[in-house]
Amino acid sequence: MSVSLTESAARQIKKQLEKRGKGLGLKLGVKQSGCSGYAYTIDYADILNEGDAVFENFDVKVIVAANDLQFVDGIELDYRREGINEAFQFNNPNVKGTCGCGESFSV
Repeated sequence: MSVSLTESAARQIKKQLEKRGKGLGLKLGVKQSGCSGYAYTIDYADILNEGDAVFENFDVKVIVAANDLQFVDGIELDYRREGINEAFQFNNPNVKGTCGCGESFSV
């Protein structure tokens, strides 16, 4: 199992955690949503729950609940700025299809 961050994503997560003033890292997960089936969720991780997997890149921890691992195994989380837009990008090798608006995916 693996989850990785680009250096750009790690810098952004560090910046957000510093601004917030607390947190172990980023909590990455999925939820059922949209027309394709699943959508990513990201939040701050303040505690580790039993069964959580912890991945660390560039001194930043990404925490994934055990039941979400199958959906994000091998994912690379990037952070990109394009013009005035900036957002996390999910490069997931498990994705078989996405909806037209790009909000949800299927595996």
